[in-house]
Amino acid sequence: MRARCALAVLGLVAVLLAGCRASGHAAPTSPEPARPAWQSVTLPVPPGAPGRLLLRDATACAGRWFVVGALVDAAGVTRPAAWTSADAVGWTPLRPVPRSPYGAENVLTAAGCRDGRLAAVGGRSGGVHGNPRISTWRQSGDGSLVEVPAEFEVFGGPDAVNVGRIAGGPRGWLISGNRSTGAAAWLSADGSDFRLVSGVPGLAADGAGRPWVSDGVATGSGWLLAGSVLSSGRTGSDPVVWRSADGLTWRRAVLSVAATDEDLQRVVRLGERVVAVGRRGDGLGAWLGDGGAWRAGGGFGGAGTDRPGRVWASAAVAGGVLAVVAGGATGAGWFSRDGVAWSSVTLPVAVPARSDRTVAVAGGDASALLLVDDGTGAQVWRADGPWSPG
Repeated sequence: MRARCALAVLGLVAVLLAGCRASGHAAPTSPEPARPAWQSVTLPVPPGAPGRLLLRDATACAGRWFVVGALVDAAGVTRPAAWTSADAVGWTPLRPVPRSPYGAENVLTAAGCRDGRLAAVGGRSGGVHGNPRISTWRQSGDGSLVEVPAEFEVFGGPDAVNVGRIAGGPRGWLISGNRSTGAAAWLSADGSDFRLVSGVPGLAADGAGRPWVSDGVATGSGWLLAGSVLSSGRTGSDPVVWRSADGLTWRRAVLSVAATDEDLQRVVRLGERVVAVGRRGDGLGAWLGDGGAWRAGGGFGGAGTDRPGRVWASAAVAGGVLAVVAGGATGAGWFSRDGVAWSSVTLPVAVPARSDRTVAVAGGDASALLLVDDGTGAQVWRADGPWSPG
C-alpha cells in the first residue's frame, strides 16, 4: 500500500511539473519581489496657459532624460509639452516650437533619444473627417523642440492605420507603425525629414499572413522591428522580427508557430543582444536575439494579473531589462539580467489595463523612470533599485 501511495504521489508531481512546462512561462526566480525605493517626481508646469498634464512617453540616453505629452485646459484644448533632466530628479520644460496649426495642439505620444537629444511623434485629430494629423518633432541646438510638419499622406492617407514608437540609433531615426498594406517604417538620418517604407517584401501582407509591428530598435547592424503575424489559414498570431541594414529592405523571421497566440510587444537592446517581450500562452515571455539567431527566453507574469497579455513598456536598466505589465503594484514589474530568469519588482502603483491609459518606463545606468497616466491625472516616479531580490 505504501509503495502504491508513493507511486501515486510521484505520478501526481510529474503531471504537475508537465503542466508547468506546458504553460509556456516560468515562475520568478524568487517569491520575494525586489522593492526599489520609488520616489515621486514633480514636473514643473511649462509657461503659458494652465492645464492638466497628459503624459505619454519617456526615454533616456547619454545622461539625459526626457518625458513628453501635452497640457489640456478646461475646454479640452491641448498644447505639446516636453521636459528634460540630467538626473531624473530636477526637470526643465522644453520650449515647443510648432510650425503648423495642428502642431500647436499636438499631443506628443512617442519619444526617442539619440546622442542625448530628443525626437518625438505627435498628433492631433482634425480636418473634415477628424483624421489624426501627425507631426514629428526634433530638438534643436538651442534645446527647443521644433515641429517638423509633414504632408498628410506621409503618415496618413487612405492606407493609414497607426504611427507608433520612435527609436534613435547611429543611422538616425526609425518610426514603427502599420498601414493597410502591412507593417511600415519611417526613416530619417537627422529627424528633419522622414521617408515612408511600406508595401515592400517582408513588410507587406502576403500569403504567409498579415503582419503587425509594435516596436523598433537600433542594432549594431541596422534596425530591428518586432511584432506579430496573423497567419493565413489558422487562428492566432506568431511572434515576428524584421531586420534591415538600411531601413529600405527588410527580412521577416517568424520565431515560433504555437497553438496559442504569441506576439512581441516591446523590444530592448542590451549591448549586442536584443530582448523582446510579449504574449506567450496564458502569460508573458521573452525572446532573445544574439547575432541574428533567436531563441525563447524565460516567462513571467501570467494568471492573476489584470490583463496577462499586455506589456506596457520595457527599458534597459542596470544591465538588464525592466518590463512593466498590466497588474497590481506587486505584480506589474519584472526584471531580468539575461532575459531567461525573471523576478518580480514592486511598483509604486497598480498599472491599468485599459488601452486608453498610458504607462511608460525609461532606464539609465542604474535608475528607472516610471510614468502612469490613468486618464484623470499623471504621476511620475524614479528609483535606483534594487532591481532583483537579494
